[in-house]
Amino acid sequence: MEREILHCDLNNFYASVETLFDPSLAARPTAVCGSVEERHGIVLAKNQLAKRFGILTGEAVWEAKRKCPELTIVPPHHDRYLDYARRVRSIYARYTDLIEPFGIDEAWLDVTGSQSAFGPGPRIADDIRKSVKHETGLTVSVGVSFNKVFAKLGSDLKKPDAVTVIPKETFREQLWSLPASEMLGVGRSTYRQLENLGIHTLGQLAETDPEYLKRKFGKNGALLWVFANGLDQSRVMHMDETPPVKSVGKGDTPRADLTENAQVYTMLYRLAQDVGKRLRAEKLTATSVQVSVRDNTLVIRQFQCPLPHPTRDALTIAQTGYELFRRQYDWYKNIRSLCIRAIRLIPEDAPVQLDMRWDCRTLDRRERIDHVRDVLAEHCGREVLIPASLLS
Repeated sequence: MEREILHCDLNNFYASVETLFDPSLAARPTAVCGSVEERHGIVLAKNQLAKRFGILTGEAVWEAKRKCPELTIVPPHHDRYLDYARRVRSIYARYTDLIEPFGIDEAWLDVTGSQSAFGPGPRIADDIRKSVKHETGLTVSVGVSFNKVFAKLGSDLKKPDAVTVIPKETFREQLWSLPASEMLGVGRSTYRQLENLGIHTLGQLAETDPEYLKRKFGKNGALLWVFANGLDQSRVMHMDETPPVKSVGKGDTPRADLTENAQVYTMLYRLAQDVGKRLRAEKLTATSVQVSVRDNTLVIRQFQCPLPHPTRDALTIAQTGYELFRRQYDWYKNIRSLCIRAIRLIPEDAPVQLDMRWDCRTLDRRERIDHVRDVLAEHCGREVLIPASLLS
């Protein structure tokens, strides 16, 4: 039996929930934004009227206000969003237990086995769309296709409050003329690289030699070829299944732009404290580190490199991330925010080939200190024991 996959995407979710509590927002260009005072002043969501002014998710509030001076700014209420996300997910659960969240406002549903009870996929999608609108006041766009990638692409093609079907027989005619940036896995950086290679559309991507893409983009290049050709076979997880942790990261926006290396190191070390704590809680160690830098024009650059040894030690993660930053960032712009991420994770008890250059005694001492810090933080608060270098 051909798989029937839905991708459900709640339209303008944060802004739509806020409109339920203040209906007057529906008649005004509105954006849900982080705190300007705390420099988290970026657009988290916007309504349809704000979209018409070209306002983008992720841009600074001042940029949005320049595009639309009468823009109404609303602070986020995350408890409301979680409540409505649960309500909508309970509607999905009437049709299948194969529900895989993709953020708070999106989810894949595998309704292959549900069709005998509820009808074909497009009918289920339309029933879900109507139920969400009637019971919550929110609208949802649903893509229906034979795999997850094209189902998500379908939900993006027609918004708001719509169902888009992409059958296996006609996906080439429907999709291959679209820009490659429309497909899952093609972000802004990847799309720029594809354009430099003369690859602009999904069809051109699908017809490119997969080995060539692999040489240019690594494993991700081969995966993009699979996606564009409709060959994705990834499953939709069960609603009670917890996905494996693939990375652990922590980012923040300081109250003022960072202007020198010393500030960057201090911030990376502070963020790495939380990364190390999460790794220990998940019983994982990292073999590589990634640093993301957002400059004061909101351009993001990412760098990554291997760690000297598998670790969850905050100091090692911070020092490696800082040296990576120093090699890669030329300070052409001051820095608005930073994120450090532990990647390529392995279980803490995975066998590791020892290296004579490792100072195992120091590593063991740090592990024991970190364990004591975790215990104290649980009982006395997270700031009870911190490195002296972070006191400033």
